[in-house]
Amino acid sequence: MPAVPAVRGAALKRGAFVTLAESGTLRGCIGHVAPDRALGTVVREMVVAAARDDPRFAPVAPGELASLTVEISVLSAPFPLPVPVEPSRVVIGRDGLIVRRERRVGLLLPQVASEYDWEAEAFLAATCRKAGLPPDAWREPGTEVLAFQADVFAETGHDGGRRGEE
Repeated sequence: MPAVPAVRGAALKRGAFVTLAESGTLRGCIGHVAPDRALGTVVREMVVAAARDDPRFAPVAPGELASLTVEISVLSAPFPLPVPVEPSRVVIGRDGLIVRRERRVGLLLPQVASEYDWEAEAFLAATCRKAGLPPDAWREPGTEVLAFQADVFAETGHDGGRRGEE
């Protein structure tokens, strides 16, 4: 793996997701949520993981690299939403969501709700489904809902590949 460049911000402890798209279609997306490692290291590892380890896709072949666009979402630390969860507290386009119950976890980046034109309740339901839970599980005791924000960096000309299935 290449060395992490000595750029401003690379040493910050942050989580990040890397999304790869080809002609606007999702090609890979993997991330690390916890703000426990240097951002430069996390991004480097997630780029490789998105290209190689996303179980929904075959690994990216060398011939595909030139046609891929890369988007990096640098995450804030997740914080729990007060119980009971009030959908009005979720700001579409700003907040990403994590739903957890026991060993099931679903995460959707802030961009996803905007891309699908979801209201807060639909976003909560989709995040529950991503976790393998019923769509209304966010209302149930024992389900934890966390929010986070992301600073998103995309290549110029990125055409907004769908990330509904991160």
